[in-house]
Amino acid sequence: MSGIKFGTSGWRAIFCEDFTLDNVRVVVQAIADNLHAEGLADKGLVIGYDARFMGADFSREAARVLAGAGIKSYFCQRDTPTPVIAHEILRRKTAGGINFTASHNPYNYSGIKFSPVSGGPALPETTNDIEERANAMTGEIVFKDIDLETAVKQDLFEEIDPREDYFTALKNLVDLKAIAASGMTIAVNPLYGSGRGYLDRILEEAEVKVVKINDHLDPYFGGKPPEPAEEYIQDFIGLIKGNESVVLGLATDGDADRFGIIDSDGSYIEPNYILALLFDYMIRRKGLRGDAARSVATSHLVDAVAKYHGVNVLETPVGFKFIGEYISANKILIGGEESAGLSIKGHVPEKDGILACLLVAEMVAVEKRSLHELLSDLYSRVGEIYTKRINIHLSPQLEATLPDKFANPPEKIGEHKIVDVIRIDGNKYLLDDGSWVLFRKSGTEPVVRLYAETKQFEALEKLIELGRGFILG
Repeated sequence: MSGIKFGTSGWRAIFCEDFTLDNVRVVVQAIADNLHAEGLADKGLVIGYDARFMGADFSREAARVLAGAGIKSYFCQRDTPTPVIAHEILRRKTAGGINFTASHNPYNYSGIKFSPVSGGPALPETTNDIEERANAMTGEIVFKDIDLETAVKQDLFEEIDPREDYFTALKNLVDLKAIAASGMTIAVNPLYGSGRGYLDRILEEAEVKVVKINDHLDPYFGGKPPEPAEEYIQDFIGLIKGNESVVLGLATDGDADRFGIIDSDGSYIEPNYILALLFDYMIRRKGLRGDAARSVATSHLVDAVAKYHGVNVLETPVGFKFIGEYISANKILIGGEESAGLSIKGHVPEKDGILACLLVAEMVAVEKRSLHELLSDLYSRVGEIYTKRINIHLSPQLEATLPDKFANPPEKIGEHKIVDVIRIDGNKYLLDDGSWVLFRKSGTEPVVRLYAETKQFEALEKLIELGRGFILG
C-alpha cells in the first residue's frame, strides 16, 4: 500500500486497494495511541459513517479496536451526517470522533475523518501525529480487539441516535416558523447520502411543503459523485424547472457537510454568492453582528459585504479546519469556503450543509424574494463581483516548471499590474483593478486549480485565459 496520508478532510482511499479492513485497523489504532498520549482516552469517541459500502462494518471494526485500547465508542445507529457527528462530540464532551466518509468523492472511495474535542476537523499537528504512528506500524499485530458483546459488558460500546439533539440545536439557529409561514414549496435532494431523513424531516416536522428526490439509500449515488455541483444535479434542476410551485431547491452532498442551492427558475447559485448573501442577511435582517472568515480561494464579495457593514474578514488557508478554529473561539459570525462549506457562530466548527440550506430557506422566506433578486440587490449596495474556478491538467514537463514560476511571479497578468502576492495557500495575485487570480497545485494529482475574480462579468473569461496562459506558457 501507499503511505497513510491525511488531506484537508482526513484520509481517503479507494476500496480494496488501500482502503481495507487491515489498514483501517492500523489508522484507528494510531488514533487510539494519539488519544492515550494526549491523556484523552477516558473520554471516549463518537463513531459514525456515511452511506457508502461497508460503512457500518468499518465502524464496528473501529469500535472493536478502540475497545481493545480501552476507549469507549458511542456508535451511531445509522449513516449519519458529518455535522451531526460534530454536534454529538460537543454535546457529549468526548475526546472526538471517527467518521467513515469520503464526502463528495465517487462511490469507490471511502475515508476516515478524525475530529478532536473541538468537534471540527483535526489540525495538521494532530493528523501528522496520527500519520506518523500509522505509517510506523509494520505487518505485525500492533493492536488487540474485543468483540462488541464483551465491549458492551465492559461499558466500552454504546449505540446512539444523535438526530433529535441535533435538531434541537438547529431550531435555535433557524426560524423554521418563518419558512413554514411563507407557504413556499421546497425541493430537497440528499443525493442518496446520509442527509436522508435530516433536512427533509426537519422541514416536514415544521409543516413546510417538501418535494424530495434521490432520498433512498444507494451506495453508488446514482452513478455520479455525491457532490451538489451544477454538473451532477441536472435531474434536480430539471425537477425545479418543471414544477412551478417549487420556490427553492436545497441539496446536500454525500455526508451532508456541503450544500447546493437552486433558485426558483432552476438556476444554480454558486456557493461564493450564498456565503455573501447569508452574511449580509444575518447582519441586515437578523440584527446580528460580527466578522467573517473565508478561505483564500473564496470570493471577495464577502469582503465587500463586510466593508458595507463595517466589520472585518479573516483570510485562511483552504480547509475548513482553519475556519473552524475561529468558530470554536467565538470570533466570527459566519465562516465559509467557495467549495460549499459553511457554519455560523454558536454552531459546530465544521461544515454543515443542512444548516446552510435551512438558512437559505429562511432568508428567501423572510425577504420574499428570489435568490437572483437578492443578489441583484446586494450588488446594488456593495458592487458587482464575479468569480470562477477551473482545473488545469499538467504534463510532467509543465509540473516541473511550477516551483520556479511561483517563486518568480511576473509584474503583470495581462495589462494589469500585480500589487500584492498572498502565499498562505498557493499563489494569489491581487491586481491593480481589484481583480485577482489564485493558483493552487493539487497535492494528489498533476492539476493546478485556477481561481479568478473580477468586477465585470465580461472580464472574467479573459482573466481565466490569462491565468491559463501563465501556467501553460
